[in-house]
Formats: sequence, structure tokens, C-alpha cells
Amino acid sequence: MEPAALPFRFERLGYAALQVTDLSKSISFYTELMGLELVEVTGECAFLRCSADHHNLILYQGEEPGIKRAAYKLASPEDLQNAFKHLTDVGLSPAWVDESEARLLKQGPTFRVREPNSGLLFEFFDRITYLAIPYVPRLTKIARIGHIVIGTKRYEEAVETLSTKFNFAVSDFVEEKFSWMRCRPNPLHHSLALGASTRNHLHHVNFMVTDIDDVGAAAARMQKAGVQIVFGPGRHLPSTSIFLYFLDPDGMTMEFSFGMEEIQEEGGRMPRMLEMHPNTMDVWGGPMPHERFAKTGMIEGADE
Repeated sequence: MEPAALPFRFERLGYAALQVTDLSKSISFYTELMGLELVEVTGECAFLRCSADHHNLILYQGEEPGIKRAAYKLASPEDLQNAFKHLTDVGLSPAWVDESEARLLKQGPTFRVREPNSGLLFEFFDRITYLAIPYVPRLTKIARIGHIVIGTKRYEEAVETLSTKFNFAVSDFVEEKFSWMRCRPNPLHHSLALGASTRNHLHHVNFMVTDIDDVGAAAARMQKAGVQIVFGPGRHLPSTSIFLYFLDPDGMTMEFSFGMEEIQEEGGRMPRMLEMHPNTMDVWGGPMPHERFAKTGMIEGADE
């Protein structure tokens, strides 16, 4: 039986903040090969979007590639306040972002809190600037940023904390190996996933597309550009998504996926315990992932 819902509700995954080693090269990759739109560059920070939001991806210049934080939009100002109080009460010490940084982010009140087992920093906000000119897909019809996946050496503890203190619900799991989690009450099969690992690290970042042809066209485009495809195309058993994984200029793994199971808040199914089997990750039975799949990317502030 899954843990009871907590006194705050999510709307969706808002954005991922990544650190890259060559900001200019990464901007070119994410705009000219993946198809996100560059909104603005402020100092050593680039804001990109695939929706009406001011940003769905932030790139920061740094020395080591990886993820700085995972940012989620909550359902209302009341949910934001309730989340802050709840996370304070359970001893996780959330902290409000100062107003100057919130203005830079084009967001309303925003706070951050670290999941103590994986070391992943979460950001919660309830408002983000809605841009007047619509996002117009060019290369890929990106629907949204879909999910963030990490590996963690304290896997069981992280899943427990995220389920009982952060209000994520497990949709499917491979016992002692992997959990796919949705942010309640958002019905998408997962907006966060965790894998058991020997270290804390970024696994991959996903963007969902609107057409199966987007996956095929991206595969052809990446191959022509010399981008390493590390897994797929294929279809996952959990979520049912058709997937393609490839590497960004720093070697971090990105994913395009089409389709995803939805699990409704009322009457939704219980989590499935899936077999640890190659066909769980690809029901089409394609080649195993490349050795570089999901290997590159630190979690900023986490112990290795």
C-alpha cells in the first residue's frame, strides 16, 4: 500500500538546471539539434524553453557537467506554503530563494530543499512568467520536459524519503534496482525516477514529444551530426514510451520519448513489481545500451 498523500499538491515538473563545461557549445546543441528555444543568456547562465514558460531548462557554465537542481511547479500558493511547512516539520530544512534570484528566474516565491540520500536539490515554486509569444517547435515537436532520472547509492532510503516526505508516488519498480515516480496528483507515469548505483549521479533528462516521427527524425538528425546514440529507438515496458537516448556535448544523457501511461489519482492502479530483464527496458528487444549510457553527470552538492 502506497503512503498517504501529503498536504501539498504538484502541478508538474517545471525545469531542470544543468551545469555544462562549454555554455556556447551546449546552447548550440540544445537549440540546433534538440530544438529548444533560447530565451536569454544572463552572465554564465542560459534559459531555454519548450513551452510558454520562461524556461524549462537552465544551463550554467561550470567546470564539471551534471545536475544542479530539479524544479517542480506546485498547484497553488497555498500548496507552496504547505510544502515549506511540511518539509520544515519533517526536519529537511527548506530555504527560500532570495528575491533577487527569484526575479532572475522570472518566478514567484521559490524555495529549495535537498533530498538527503541522493543529494539532489529540489526547487519548488508556484508561478513562472508566461511568455507572450508562443513556443514554436522547429526541429522536434517537444510537448514538455518530461522527467529527471538519477542514480543513488542510498536507493531504498531515497525512495522512502521521496514517497513519505516529498509526495511522490511509485508507479512501477524493479525490486532493489529502480523506481519510476509521479508527482501527485499529476497522472503522468513518472516525472522522476531513481536507480540503485554505486554513486550519486545524473542518469538522464527527458523531453516528451508529440509524434512518433519526432523520435525517428531525431535519430536520423543526431546520427548525421555525429551525436552518439546510446540506446534506442525502443519501447519501455514501464510507461509504454517509445524512446531515444543520446549524448549532449558533455556526455550527459538526454532522451526524447513519445507516449506515456497516465495513472489517475482516483481509481489508479497499484505499482507493479517488474522483472529485472532487458525486455523491461525495451520490449522490442533491441541492442543493449551503449557503455556511455547514463554515466556522465554529477549531482551538485551530493557525495560521490
